Amino acid sequence: MDFSWDDLRLFLVVARLGGLSAARGITGLSAATLGRRVTALERQIGEPLFVRTQTGFTLTRAGEALLERAEDVEAAMRALTHWREGAIGARVVRVSAGTWTTDFLARHMDALWSPGDGFRVEFVTAYEKIDIGRRAADIGVRSERPVEPNLAGRRLTPVAYALYCAPRLAAGVKDGLFVGVTGPAANTASARWLMAHHGDRIVASGNDAHSVRELVTGGAGLTVLPCFVGDADPRLSRIRGPIPELAGEQWLVLHHEERHSPPVRRLADRIAKLMKDNAALFAGELPR
Repeated sequence: MDFSWDDLRLFLVVARLGGLSAARGITGLSAATLGRRVTALERQIGEPLFVRTQTGFTLTRAGEALLERAEDVEAAMRALTHWREGAIGARVVRVSAGTWTTDFLARHMDALWSPGDGFRVEFVTAYEKIDIGRRAADIGVRSERPVEPNLAGRRLTPVAYALYCAPRLAAGVKDGLFVGVTGPAANTASARWLMAHHGDRIVASGNDAHSVRELVTGGAGLTVLPCFVGDADPRLSRIRGPIPELAGEQWLVLHHEERHSPPVRRLADRIAKLMKDNAALFAGELPR
């Protein structure tokens, strides 16, 4: 029986993220296409690999067995890739972060990377936690301290959240209309807070962070945003101070074995410095 590495790679993404919707953002494939590929692999194996529920995909015993073997193949492929990239002098360092943090890092790419570094950078953006322990990324920026034994964490900066709306609507906030979040992004703490406190006043929604922000700047209503996003956007006005219940922090997460790799260490140090240099922005302390 011949297995396609491409099929195994897709299986690994779905297994690690626990569903098709999350895997869609990583692979660039539609949920329908991913579902067909997984089903085809199951037919090839001869038994189900996942238990499918409304909340996601859970591995069966056969799925767990395939996961272990697919990770061995992935490690071999990664070693081959690193060897080849070493030959051309360009190691790829993958950075996993949420949408807004990825945007922030991308806007400051000149502080993180230069053509002479000898490595390339790939951003892996997802609302769910990417499994760094299984090498789905080399560096992660997370909202909580890692508890996995094979991961190392470094505390970065506090992160504040507040309510924002378009400046022209600031005087009409008493109307209390809100923009909500659907899809995978609805599982974030800020989206859950908004639904719990103002769910009955949501008049428009978006299934990704950027569409929600554009709805707010277009005048649809208020929403919750990280202060480092809302305060930096001149199209938005903050309504009152940060929300205490949503006060959080950021952690830089590395695999114990990879953290000593020079390219990974160099990029991780630069990310940490960039975050700390902008600590006031992340904490919502800049003057408005």
